[in-house]
Amino acid sequence: MSHDHNSVVKTPRRAMVTVLLLTAGFMVAEFIGGYLANSLALMADAGHMASDVTALVLALLAMWMAAHPHTERRTFGFHRAEILAALANGAMLIIIATLISWHALQRLRESQTIETTPMVIIAVFGLLVNLVAIRILGKHRHGNLNVRGVFLHVLGDTFGSASVIFSAVVIRFTGWSTIDAVMSLFITVLIVIAGWRLVRETVSILLESSPRHVDCEKLRHELIELPGVLDVHDLHVWTVTTGFVALSCHTEITSSELADDVLRRATVLLRERYNIRHVTIQPETSQIHDELEHCCLDEHDVAPPLMHFLRLG
Repeated sequence: MSHDHNSVVKTPRRAMVTVLLLTAGFMVAEFIGGYLANSLALMADAGHMASDVTALVLALLAMWMAAHPHTERRTFGFHRAEILAALANGAMLIIIATLISWHALQRLRESQTIETTPMVIIAVFGLLVNLVAIRILGKHRHGNLNVRGVFLHVLGDTFGSASVIFSAVVIRFTGWSTIDAVMSLFITVLIVIAGWRLVRETVSILLESSPRHVDCEKLRHELIELPGVLDVHDLHVWTVTTGFVALSCHTEITSSELADDVLRRATVLLRERYNIRHVTIQPETSQIHDELEHCCLDEHDVAPPLMHFLRLG
């Protein structure tokens, strides 16, 4: 099996390094400005931006690991490192949201004096930085779950910066400082939703669930409809990492002479209709299938040799 993902990895990596430099540079300024302005919303947004830096470093490290070739022990390579990084980023989003919520609830109990001028200036610059980061990462988020995790962090920051600007305007014209904590709670809701979805998707991959776009029952019937195929069993479809879907199954065929033709038709079907390119299919005649089903009745029985084995990568 040979899979070269280097060309896929390089472009998102450069984009993420650029976003990392932008985010880290502005994070310090936003935190200092939030402290001086006594704005929880601004400091919460700075804290979320700090998590962006951590997420970016973690994602880049995972990309570096995923680019390593497979070994005899790790036959699928290190592709799952990106899924683990995405899971960590999703969990981090939920933890950050919890901390912000706790501080926001504390603020609701007491009145605070907030300097709106530095609050607005810093939030506007933060919004611009986040919009640039979204533009850079946006075109890569659908092809890589790891990049999507970072993108969700940045998207949460964008909503955070916008809510800070809104809070500052309300405080400036009405004096209602409680809006600062209220908008902080609004930010946490958005963060939790994004984080939960990311965690759910990464856990699904780690549990080797079938991809959402693949209807296994429909796929099985389509394979059975191929000429010479009687039945399909032991069907497994799973995602190794984003964009890398694998399939394995047994196909019962009418004659061993049809094995090569069945394998060719099946792999074309899976590639063109489901974009599954890593395929392992074991064809067997009805006689071998019956023998395999009963081979475990006697522990001294030895299963007959298999006729064909195809692995495409």
